[in-house]
Amino acid sequence: VQLMESGGGSVQSGGSLRLSCVISGYIDSAYSMAWFRQAPGKEREGVATIDNLGNTHYPDSVKGRATVSQDKAENTMYLQMNSLKSEDTAMYYCATRLPPLWIGCRTESSEYNYWGQGTQVTVSS
Repeated sequence: VQLMESGGGSVQSGGSLRLSCVISGYIDSAYSMAWFRQAPGKEREGVATIDNLGNTHYPDSVKGRATVSQDKAENTMYLQMNSLKSEDTAMYYCATRLPPLWIGCRTESSEYNYWGQGTQVTVSS
């Protein structure tokens, strides 16, 4: 199983980015996925989660600015981030738990056992 993120980059404050995460090597689509981020010197934090039914969860730090979605036919998860702030600067990772052990959205990074390599998002003021 492999996860591959893309779409990161440098953007000015107030701008938008769309991150993608392609999962390969797994044929069942009944799994939950999540986006996490980690800034230098800070702990990894959840950004968005989506379960196999399309239910989503966001922390207060990004609620209203982030939208997670998935295209099961393409085995791809997306994260649309709008109104970006300097504090959104971090390495963004996608993650999943395979085989699935639970239903719903989980926000703890320890719940996930497959991770991508990350894509850097840098927001300048």
